[in-house]
Amino acid sequence: MQINELKKKYDQLKKQLHPDAKKLMEQWAAILKQYESDFFEFDVRGKKIKQELTYQSLSGTKISKVYLPKYKDWGDILKWQLQENVPGEFPFTAGVFPLKREGEDPTRMFAGEGGPERTNRRFHYVSLGQPAKRLSTAFDSVTLYGEDPAHRPDIYGKVGNSGVSIATVDDAKKLYSGFDLCDAKTSVSMTINGPAPMLLAFFMNAAIDQQCEKYIIENNLREEVNKLIESKYEIEKLPKYISEDGNAIHHTLLQKIASTSNNANDVTNVVESENSLSGGGGAGYLPEGNDGLGLRLLGLSGEDVLPKEVYEKIKAHALATVRGTVQADILKEDQAQNTCIFSTEFALKLMGDVQEYFIENKVQNFYSVSISGYHIAEAGANPITQLAFTLANGFTYVEYYLSRGMNIDDFAPNLSFFFSNGMDPEYSVIGRVARKIWAKTMKYKYRANSRSQKLKYHIQTSGRSLHAQEIDFNDIRTTLQALYAIYDNCNSLHTNAYDEAITTPTEESVRRAMAIQLIINRELGTAKNENPNQGAFLIEELTDLVEAAVLAEFERLSERGGVLGAMERMYQRNKIQEESLYYETQKHTGDYPIVGVNTFLNKNGSPTILPTEVIRSTSKEKEFQIKSVTLFQERHQQKTAMMLKRLQDVVVANGNLFTELMETVKYCSLGQITHTLYSVGGEYRRNM
Repeated sequence: MQINELKKKYDQLKKQLHPDAKKLMEQWAAILKQYESDFFEFDVRGKKIKQELTYQSLSGTKISKVYLPKYKDWGDILKWQLQENVPGEFPFTAGVFPLKREGEDPTRMFAGEGGPERTNRRFHYVSLGQPAKRLSTAFDSVTLYGEDPAHRPDIYGKVGNSGVSIATVDDAKKLYSGFDLCDAKTSVSMTINGPAPMLLAFFMNAAIDQQCEKYIIENNLREEVNKLIESKYEIEKLPKYISEDGNAIHHTLLQKIASTSNNANDVTNVVESENSLSGGGGAGYLPEGNDGLGLRLLGLSGEDVLPKEVYEKIKAHALATVRGTVQADILKEDQAQNTCIFSTEFALKLMGDVQEYFIENKVQNFYSVSISGYHIAEAGANPITQLAFTLANGFTYVEYYLSRGMNIDDFAPNLSFFFSNGMDPEYSVIGRVARKIWAKTMKYKYRANSRSQKLKYHIQTSGRSLHAQEIDFNDIRTTLQALYAIYDNCNSLHTNAYDEAITTPTEESVRRAMAIQLIINRELGTAKNENPNQGAFLIEELTDLVEAAVLAEFERLSERGGVLGAMERMYQRNKIQEESLYYETQKHTGDYPIVGVNTFLNKNGSPTILPTEVIRSTSKEKEFQIKSVTLFQERHQQKTAMMLKRLQDVVVANGNLFTELMETVKYCSLGQITHTLYSVGGEYRRNM
């Protein structure tokens, strides 16, 4: 009789279970069995992926990439599934994919200095021998504010300093030359905000024209196309890539490279055999690894040399396959970094137009915005404030895009995030808390699908934690921060160079910074496991504490009218400044110990290190960039006024600006476009 009553009670309680909870409990036995296998199979957008699930140490110990809890109580198991779960399963606390991508480290190194050629050489240096090419682009302040290089006193000294100077689509082609932008293992990130739509249009056109070049070569159309170009253009007046020796890469050399294989050694042999090519008195040479892709249509577009239907087909393919991210986070700019150029309302419209273009053209592998907490942290915010403000900004973009009639599942997968990683304990859980809050909100509030629930983020070690005293210690801090990020299953990681506190990183310091990641990923045994944080009491407690603190900050923002309302009151800026002041005071008094800065000083008092070399753009580089943009404007002067007028008309008619910008950038420079948009979209003015 008692057994029947127990069964009856069991059935009654089972009926009270939420369907999701019931489903999770029923699946648990199958999940355990799945992770006992030597291999794991999963789907990514309909593609079957099979990866090894174990790693064998030198001692012969078999280590699983994912470990599951050994709970026996169903309450504990269900709670773990609801709050943690395995990587790749809601709420994605442990990661958004079941396993990390094979053959591609999360390494993404930030570079930008001088003109496009110099930065292109650095890109090839940091990616040489890497199975995947993951580039991150720093732009100079002239570009960040949407201006052209010029002799103007407030511009000239900044051209090519602390970032690369990019003013035209030809600059973008040179910057990314030698990297197939549509290759599945190439990904480019661009740190640009105010003029982001223009730089994105430069990039997309560069990617499209690369594919046009490949089409021309693969279909043996070089002679036909070259004759067409020579009949329509003065070859010697078209822009050229300037090599490190100061000579231009002549078009005849590019033709010879085009006839070789894709092997970098073959390309190098061709270059070295060219002792005296016509035009410019020297051959010039491309950096190792650059096969010239992207340089053969400098000064013109693929649509100038190919039939319209062919060009449109290539364009559609390029847009559907190109991988990367553009930062374009205008809310964070107002709150922390300050490179706003357009009125906030107009900047939001531009962002919405980009996303609508992405939806219409099936741009599925490129993130239209990187919602950034890094700059909020660098301006002084603590990790909780960084995370809360960043997620709140993300939800504000979601609400704005929804208000324009976009479907949540059409745009949410195009959103990505960017965080800073410091030394404080909260940084160890910043990724898992972000994933958890985003997933639950997208599922329960917005009814979004599984792909939209997955928060993917790039993380960079803290620039603020680099100090000009005892700079050798900076690598130790960066290593610990990188370990935080990798253990927290970040999707992409940049490790800062130890000398960034005093100068632009040298090749030697960048190599050391990359080595930090490679050593953790390839040598550190515990990093072979992909959920090392799960099950740790400290991590679980920190996750709960940080999540609660972030939700409390959401309430404070809501009380002030949401993100935009709080911005009008300068709430975010004031909070960041207060937290920055607190940190600096603690550092100054020594209450917050920093080794080699306010404690454990060397016998000389650990003075500030002065750099032996300060890397800056040269006067020659500045003048060349000014001359290049002037020549670009002269080449297209017959169409410039018409294209800019068309752009203004689209704004007045409330059309899609990015669709028009994709055409405008073929004939107009960055500064020309920016000033045209000021007249119809308004300039940024800070609310005082």
